[in-house]
Amino acid sequence: MNRNQATVEEAARFLREHNRFLVLSHISPDGDATGSALGVVLMLEQLGKEYVVVNEGETPLKFNFLPRFDRLRDLRKQPLAETFEAVIAVDCADESRMGDVRSLFASGAALLNIDHHPTNDDFGTVNLVRPEAAATAEILFDVAEQAGIAFNEELALCIYTGLLTDTGGFRYSNTTPRVMEIAARLLGYGVKPGEVAERCLEEITFAHVKVLRRALQTLELSHGSLVASIAVSVGDFSEANAQREDAGGLVNYCRNIEGVEVGVSFVEAEPGVVKVSMRARDRVDVSAIAKQLGGGGHAKASGCTVRGTIAEAKQKVWDVLEPALGVKHDE
Repeated sequence: MNRNQATVEEAARFLREHNRFLVLSHISPDGDATGSALGVVLMLEQLGKEYVVVNEGETPLKFNFLPRFDRLRDLRKQPLAETFEAVIAVDCADESRMGDVRSLFASGAALLNIDHHPTNDDFGTVNLVRPEAAATAEILFDVAEQAGIAFNEELALCIYTGLLTDTGGFRYSNTTPRVMEIAARLLGYGVKPGEVAERCLEEITFAHVKVLRRALQTLELSHGSLVASIAVSVGDFSEANAQREDAGGLVNYCRNIEGVEVGVSFVEAEPGVVKVSMRARDRVDVSAIAKQLGGGGHAKASGCTVRGTIAEAKQKVWDVLEPALGVKHDE
């Protein structure tokens, strides 16, 4: 029996052996994090288990079509006094990505860590980490099968959403034959792919357009035109009457420019806190860059949080990126 299969069995056993769970994903959850967390919730319901599903911060409203979205608690607005003996963390590249939700863990809590980031540091009691998986949702599909969960349209929708979003609409290099096979099976349960793609990949808010207009004015080519960067300040959000989620996807405008190897967005979430997102083509492993700055992710898509101003965050990123790229900022 290979190690991966044994760990899937351990994960399924974890679901069966405990009765009340805390379910969480990472700070600033995306489609895979949200779909996987709610997928776990649906699995627990089938098993007759109790749960609380929580995140530090809000979940983007564009995912409100997913079942049990209304059960998601924002720890900042809905604090909890309870602590939990059994915890399931999905799509968290490392322990810090759970944020303040860690304060809800009972002493000696058992933690199931389901993730696909190569930078994952195995922070769980049970670590089901598969870097070769396209999405955490792909791993969750295996856990559901191992646990004897009956697939239905709701569970299929959650897992499909995770697969769709983390493969960029099945366009990224992590789109494997197995991903497409799983997606095809999920469609058989009634998932409407056009509707999911419209909600997750196509539809944008007007506030996003206003933030984009301001951000594009900061677009800069550097490092011999191999790096493109963009920045959004707290003031930009205020003037656009926008939320942080309205800045989602801006980094792709940088990375998609012809000849650019690395795209970087610097988003000032609050004064003195800059969220850095990086996207790469082939020459640089941005997960290594992010990890040096306290973040993580994938070779071609990673991020981190940097304390300081946008200018200070840029310098910190350039200091790490320049030796990896072999080109200085002003060349």
